[in-house]
Amino acid sequence: MNHLLLEQQLKQFLIEDIGDKDVTSETIFPLTKQGEAQFIVKEDGILAGIDLIHMTYSLLNQSIEVSPLKADGDVIRAGDTIARVKGSMRHILTGERLILNLLQRMSGIATATHQAVTSLDSTHTRICDTRKTTPGLRLFEKYAVTCGRGFNHRNGLYDGVMIKDNHIAFAGSIEKAVTAVRKQLGHMVNIEVETETREQVQEAIDAGADVIMFDNRSPEEVSLFNQLVPSHIATEASGGITLESLPSYRHTGVDYISLGFLTHSVKALDMSLIV
Repeated sequence: MNHLLLEQQLKQFLIEDIGDKDVTSETIFPLTKQGEAQFIVKEDGILAGIDLIHMTYSLLNQSIEVSPLKADGDVIRAGDTIARVKGSMRHILTGERLILNLLQRMSGIATATHQAVTSLDSTHTRICDTRKTTPGLRLFEKYAVTCGRGFNHRNGLYDGVMIKDNHIAFAGSIEKAVTAVRKQLGHMVNIEVETETREQVQEAIDAGADVIMFDNRSPEEVSLFNQLVPSHIATEASGGITLESLPSYRHTGVDYISLGFLTHSVKALDMSLIV
């Protein structure tokens, strides 16, 4: 993760939560009161975001000592201690909820991604995320996907062209949309086209797309469409694919399968701070 962007986000999150002060911790504990605590996992999963403990506490009080016991991508079990902290009681408790919120969500995403990669069980096809992320958390959520052995799709609207059904409808055709993009952008920007029919796949090939997505297609359709695409064009399947249906896409031959559920509806992994 980009540490400059990460620190900026964490500062905003802390400001949102603390306001002008933590009235509970500041009225109970003097600044000099010291204590120790540990972050405990309450269910099995994959860890993501361990460095956020140190980064968040360093923004509150640089004297807080953080001792991580696990690394991102590690398999963690219920009852595991992932980190110990020592220092100002006031600041340990002030940062507790933000740290847990991020660690729980990120580890939930890493766990779901790992389950998807395991379920697909392919040596060729990569599991990817989408732009269906929580506003303000994309940096964290996309990093969590990589902790679960998944890969990132484009980060936003700025780093890759993805021509979808509504773009095609407004432009008049796939060919017109791709041509318009090619006239204005350089060779370093890839163009992906979303397709739903055999005819659209062929039009995307003829238009010179770099990546062709098969949207909301069955495994049988994906296999058929994929055979039409020349090897220099990457292929992707997306839409309507669940953890349960993933194995049926194992032998379709696509290069990527993108899954929105990795980030938009994932269950947080339960954790606590224990004093």
